[in-house]
Amino acid sequence: MSHKGCLSVTKYFLFLFNLFFFILGSLLFSFGLWILFDKNSFASSLGSSLFALKIWSYIFSGVGILTMLMGFLGCLGSLKEVKCMLGFYFAFLLLLFVAQIAIGIVVYTQRDTIQASVRVYVSEIIRDYKFNGSLTDKEESWDVVQEQFQCCGWTSYADWQRNHAVTTNGSSIYPCSCRNHSRADQPLTNTTETHEPRERAEGFCFARGEWPVYTDGCEANVQDWLAKNIITIVGLCLGIALMEMNGMYLASVALGEESSDTLKELGEEIRRGFRI
Repeated sequence: MSHKGCLSVTKYFLFLFNLFFFILGSLLFSFGLWILFDKNSFASSLGSSLFALKIWSYIFSGVGILTMLMGFLGCLGSLKEVKCMLGFYFAFLLLLFVAQIAIGIVVYTQRDTIQASVRVYVSEIIRDYKFNGSLTDKEESWDVVQEQFQCCGWTSYADWQRNHAVTTNGSSIYPCSCRNHSRADQPLTNTTETHEPRERAEGFCFARGEWPVYTDGCEANVQDWLAKNIITIVGLCLGIALMEMNGMYLASVALGEESSDTLKELGEEIRRGFRI
């Protein structure tokens, strides 16, 4: 009886554990949709670009859907004792756990290759950055990086000297997202043609003499940010991994009970058959 009681408590604890994640996933998904459909008000209140808000809305929505799926499988599987759903739930958590470990190993072992690939990718964005017209997602995302990290170029601001528009205009223009606001001796004149009001400068701005931009490259600033927040990142990853392991353990206990009950029933049927 005590063993049965412990297993029942495990099932209900698994149900509550996944009910929390289902509600959390619903909130994340709803928040992502809210940002996506009401991004103009968020942009005006937070001062962020519409592209950055769109990316965050996709992230919140995707994480919310995955969390809801995990919570649904765990809740229904534990409450209704559906062995198939518990199996999917266990496999889903195991897949996420293995994927996290694999990504961590790849990032650590291939960090030099990844860094070189990022350098090439960013260099192509800077080289092909357009002078006029609407910006692409890649160009706008790079504007967000330079503005948030207060940097210019990947290695230094000199990377922008290889841009086609800068070369054509004889260095009389500079990227607006690189503007150092502490050097406000030049008026901010945007060259990007658009009829929509913007919360921040985009595209190129005209320069009078020396560029009023940040001289540091984004590579060093990003590395400094990672070094300062590495403990938080590792702690967050470990916390997620522990929750996944806890869910897998509870699911394995529930699956073990299902299997043991099935074997016991099969044994009783066999004994009855021999008695007959």
